Amino acid sequence: MNLPTYGFGAEQGLLAIYVEHPPKLSEFQKLNKVITLQTGEIDYINQQCGNGWRKVFNVYAKFIAELSHPDHNFTNHPEHYPSWQKYRDKRLLQQGCQEALLFSVPDLAAKRYHWHIIAGRTYAKTLLRDHIFTNSLHWLDEEFAIDPVNKLLICPYLDYRQLSNIKISKLVELLNTGHA
Repeated sequence: MNLPTYGFGAEQGLLAIYVEHPPKLSEFQKLNKVITLQTGEIDYINQQCGNGWRKVFNVYAKFIAELSHPDHNFTNHPEHYPSWQKYRDKRLLQQGCQEALLFSVPDLAAKRYHWHIIAGRTYAKTLLRDHIFTNSLHWLDEEFAIDPVNKLLICPYLDYRQLSNIKISKLVELLNTGHA
């Protein structure tokens, strides 16, 4: 079954993080595909939609920085991205990026992304109940789960209070080891 995939960033790449809702701006309410954000659009979303979206983009960029994946632009081009802030402003979810922020149901069968990460336990449980059928998902604790067969992780929502620096480190470790 081919599920529609829509959100921001790369149409295929190293990873996709799934959140339940897009920013509450009219231009994003009827997305039906993955689009790259334009330079300055993250700042625009932050200004129009408030602190919650600023946190989402900041935590995503911090995660990319800590991940330091050997095949990722952040790691391979430190001269362009000396900090997670520079990566957020210049490349995160923009043309040439290797990640996505999606608002659709994960299409695990399509293999568009190496890893799928669902942000938010409540959202993840809804998806697992209604859309994702897996027998290999293992809950590690109340906040994190991993399915190494389908390359699926569940973590807290992209917010400093929920996905703190310590929890970002745990997510990175899970992704790097690929198992519980």
